[in-house]
Amino acid sequence: MIAGMTHDYSDSNPALGALYSRHLDILLARYDAALERVGAGHAVIYSGKPRQSFLDDRAYPYVPNPHFLSWLPVTDAPQSYLVYTPGEKPVLIFYQPHDYWHRVPDEPSGYWTGFFDIRVIHERAEAERHLPESLDKCVFLGEIGDPAATCSIERVNPESLINLLHYARGIKTDYELECMRLASRRAVAGHLAAEAAFRAGLSEFGIHQAYCKATSHTDADLPYDNIIALNRNGATLHYTALEREAPAALRSFLIDAGAQVHGYAADITRTHAFEDPYFADLVLRMDSMQKAIVAEVRQGVDFRQLQIMTHRHLADLLVDAELASGNADTLLSTGVTSAFFPHGLGHLLGVQVHDVGGHQERPSGGNIDPPSGHPFLRLTRILEEDMVLTIEPGLYVIDMLLRQLKGTDGDQHVNWDTVDRLRPFGGIRIEDNVRVTASNPENLTRDAFAEIA
Repeated sequence: MIAGMTHDYSDSNPALGALYSRHLDILLARYDAALERVGAGHAVIYSGKPRQSFLDDRAYPYVPNPHFLSWLPVTDAPQSYLVYTPGEKPVLIFYQPHDYWHRVPDEPSGYWTGFFDIRVIHERAEAERHLPESLDKCVFLGEIGDPAATCSIERVNPESLINLLHYARGIKTDYELECMRLASRRAVAGHLAAEAAFRAGLSEFGIHQAYCKATSHTDADLPYDNIIALNRNGATLHYTALEREAPAALRSFLIDAGAQVHGYAADITRTHAFEDPYFADLVLRMDSMQKAIVAEVRQGVDFRQLQIMTHRHLADLLVDAELASGNADTLLSTGVTSAFFPHGLGHLLGVQVHDVGGHQERPSGGNIDPPSGHPFLRLTRILEEDMVLTIEPGLYVIDMLLRQLKGTDGDQHVNWDTVDRLRPFGGIRIEDNVRVTASNPENLTRDAFAEIA
């Protein structure tokens, strides 16, 4: 961590400013190489625009193009363009409409502005006057739901270019890493507030409000919809219903919630027991298991092997907790561990929560399939230094999956009485954000808890 680093999330943070120049140098080099590889002279990156609701005049929350966001710490710049020509200063065509119905984005300011030729426009049609004259040498990167946005550029999101950029984005710069450390601290503040709200007896909705207040996020700011699950609701992997009434009896609390700084995300999950000693002990066991898996993260490791190793760890835990009987080989081969833990161990993290390139074999493309029986694994690459990924093992009572074991070879290995005992608690997931190094990994999540708690 940089000496003097504060929890300043703004684009005036001097510590981030000190790192941004090198970040931009790396980005320029990536684009120089990628454009040369595909025979293009210019990259035109569109920020995107809000989508309108069907038969309504309301728009869905605006989400910037991640390619645009990786250049600029600007999350509110709809219908703007970033134009890059190798060897020239990048041009930001910043759209600031004349509008008295809605808030207009502020003019760019902060540590990054001196690196760009910023041209503010007030009419959408003005953008084309600032594009390169030779549109045939341009590639367009961005959403194409609005045909006019492409400005008549014919090469739109060419796969060969996208592959190169996505693969490279897996490796984070020092600036990106610091943004993600800040996002982790921001999210941890929310997690601590949420746990306090849970123990005070608030509803899922009340806990969600406490989280947003502590992180200074609105729902639209969050990098993904918060999962705030009390009791049995924790068995639904992406539970986002936010019940307004607290349950009559509090048993458990699973929270999967993140935060962002300049678009870079944190993605953290914790599970809490209210009073029950059996469930509290099971949470502690899962926490120990998760830390053991994190300890294996380092450069050169095949993430697919970590997925298999996690299932072997889980098999041992199921036996120790009297949820199952047998050895690890048996519980894996009969599908018992997959019924309790059906999702992948983790994914890449960055300007997208499920960051791109997780299955990509090489810079030019190709696909690395998940191991047999693990179709939902989002990361199958060999780990490289400065990747940031999640490690999130889980254990759930999902009746739909457990019923599929009935009458199979796995049936006899499940202790159904203990499953019934666990069912009211829903499930457990522990998730940290981890930076890959050549030796011991950097755990952004646990470091943030240690600093703030």
